Amino acid sequence: MHYLADGLRLPTNGLDYAILAIYFAVVLGIGFAARRSVRTSLDFFLSGRSLPAWVTGLAFVAANLGATEILGMAATGAQYGVAVVHWYWIGAIPAMVFLGLVMMPFYYGSKVRSVPEFLLQRFDKSAHLLSSVLFAFASILIAGVNLYALSIVVEALLGWPQWVSIVVAGFFVLAYITIGGLSSAIYNEVLQFFVILAALIPLTILGLKRVGGWDGLTGSLTQRHGGDFMTAWGGTGIGDPNPLGANWLTIVLGLGFVLSFGYWTTNFAEVQRALSAKNLSAAKRTPLIAAFPKIFIVFIVMIPGLVAAVLVPKIGTAGSDLTYNDAIPLLMQELLPNGVLGIAVTGLLAAFMAGMAANVSSFNTVFTADIWAKYVVKGREDTYYLRFGRLITAIGVMASIGTAFLAASFSNIMGYLQTLFSFFNVPMFVVFIIGMFWKRASMKSGVWGLVAGTSAAMVNYFVIYKQGVIDIPSDQGANFVSAIVGFVAGAVVMVLVTLFTAPKPEAELAGLVYGTKSPGMEELPEEGDRVWYRKPALLGWGAIVLAAACYVPYSF
Repeated sequence: MHYLADGLRLPTNGLDYAILAIYFAVVLGIGFAARRSVRTSLDFFLSGRSLPAWVTGLAFVAANLGATEILGMAATGAQYGVAVVHWYWIGAIPAMVFLGLVMMPFYYGSKVRSVPEFLLQRFDKSAHLLSSVLFAFASILIAGVNLYALSIVVEALLGWPQWVSIVVAGFFVLAYITIGGLSSAIYNEVLQFFVILAALIPLTILGLKRVGGWDGLTGSLTQRHGGDFMTAWGGTGIGDPNPLGANWLTIVLGLGFVLSFGYWTTNFAEVQRALSAKNLSAAKRTPLIAAFPKIFIVFIVMIPGLVAAVLVPKIGTAGSDLTYNDAIPLLMQELLPNGVLGIAVTGLLAAFMAGMAANVSSFNTVFTADIWAKYVVKGREDTYYLRFGRLITAIGVMASIGTAFLAASFSNIMGYLQTLFSFFNVPMFVVFIIGMFWKRASMKSGVWGLVAGTSAAMVNYFVIYKQGVIDIPSDQGANFVSAIVGFVAGAVVMVLVTLFTAPKPEAELAGLVYGTKSPGMEELPEEGDRVWYRKPALLGWGAIVLAAACYVPYSF
C-alpha cells in the first residue's frame, strides 16, 4: 500500500468532526444494546443463530466493503478501466450464489461453528488443525492491514498521526465486539453499509457531473487510453496485450472460478454471517440477498476511479507523487462540501472498521472453538469459553494493532495479501469441493490437498513468475495462474492420496457429502417461505441473470 500524497489534506471543520463523533457514539451504543442478548458462547460467536436473513445479508456484503474494496477497486478502475467489473460480475456473484444454494445446507445443517470445523467432520484432525492455524494467523494479519490502511488514509486526509488512528479505531472495534459479540459486529456492519453508500453515492454523482456525464467520461478516457479501456473484454484475447495482463481464459478460470469460489465459499469472515442466521432458509438466502447490492456496488467504486483518471491525468504516472490509491481521496478533496465531506470520511472509516471487525470476529471464533476448546483446554463449561472468547478478542485486536505497525515497514503489503488468497483460499476450496462431491475422498486426502495446493501456488508465484521462468505480464495475471495451478495440484494430490488411504466410514458422511442428509438439515419451512423473495433458488438465479444483463453495455 503506497502512502497517500501529502497534498490530500481535507478542509474539514467542526460539522465534519461532529458527524464523525456521532458515528462512533452510535457504534458503541449498538455494542451495549447487543450485550443483553449474549448469554452463551453460541450467542457470542454466532449470535445464537437467531438473526433474520436481511440483516445477515447486508452484513455479508458490508464485511467485504473494506480497504481493498473502496480504495483498491477505485484504483483498479483508474488503472485498468471498465475491466474492474470482472471482480464483481464474474469474480463474486456466481460464487455467492453457489455458496447459498449448494454449500450453506452443508455448513448450516452440520451445525458447525466455523469453516475449519467442517473439515474436521469431513476429513480428520490434521486437516482441521492446519486450516485453523492458517486461518487464525491470516485473520490477524488482514485485520492489521485494514488498520494500517486506515491510518495512512486518516493521516493524509485529517492530519492525525498514524498511531492515533490505529489505536482509536482498534479501541472501538475491540469495545463493540467484546461487549456484544458477533451480533454487535453484524448490526454495526449493517449501519456501516448504509454509511458507506452515503459516502460513495454523492461522490459518484458529483464526479460524473464534473466530467460531462457518462458520455463525457467515455469520450475523454477513450481518447486518452484507447477503446479497450471502456470495455470489459476488449484486448483480452489470448496473446493480445492489455494493461490487466490477463486473457479471457485466465479471467474466467483463474478469477471467475478458482479465486472467486475459493474466497467466497471458504472465507469464514463471510460465511460466519450466514451461519448466524435463524434457520437454514435464512442462511441460504444470506449470500443471495448480498449478491444484489454487490451487483451495483461496482458502479460507486469504479466510476470515481474513472473520474479521477480524467480529472487528474498524472495519477499513477511515472514521476508523480499521486498513486492510483489516491483516486477516492482526490475526489473527496475536489468535489465534496463540508458536512457531506464528514459523511464521506465517516464512510471510509466505516469501511476499514467493517473489514477489521469481520476478521477479528472470525478469528475469535476459530481460535476459541477450533484450537483452544479442541486441542488445549477441553470439556470446560460454556461460561468458560464465553469468557475466553472475550479475552481472545482483546488479544486479537492487540495483535492486529501490532501487525498494523509491522505492516508500515512493507510498502507492498496490500498487494502481497491479495496474492495470499491464491495461496490459501484456493487450496481450501478444492479440498471442500472434492470432499463434498466425492464420497471416496479419504480422511488423509484433506490435509495433503491443502499442503499440495498451497505449495504449488507459492512455487508458481515466487519461482516460475518472479524468477522469470515463464513470462506473465503482471502480478494480477500471476495471481490468476497461481490460483489455477494450486487448484489443479490440490485436486490431483487428493485423488492420489485417496487411492492409497482409507476412506471415511460412510455412516459418518451423512450431511457432509452431496446427496446425503443429516437430521440437522431437515426443518419445517418458515412461515411465508412460499413468497418469491423467500425462495433461495429464485433469488440466486435472479442475481446471476441481472449480473449478466449488466454486461451488455460493456461487451462491445
